[in-house]
Amino acid sequence: MPRRPAEMGPAGERTARAIERARTARGLAQRQLAARVTVFGRPMTVTMLSRIERRRRRCDVDDLVAIAAALDVCPLDLLHETP
Repeated sequence: MPRRPAEMGPAGERTARAIERARTARGLAQRQLAARVTVFGRPMTVTMLSRIERRRRRCDVDDLVAIAAALDVCPLDLLHETP
């Protein structure tokens, strides 16, 4: 029986928004951030990052840590997005 993907919760929604805001605030294109994340040891394609930002793909802990490192922020900053 195929697994059904878990619905994204409010923390996932906030994190996706925070990633996009942090990326754009730094003037990075998705391809640039994906390349930086890959350098930090978590291979990531532009499609994967795009799906995270559009809330089509869940951002797991390993993704979160690598994305935060690539953005030079603490992972908690992405979890506790402020408006």
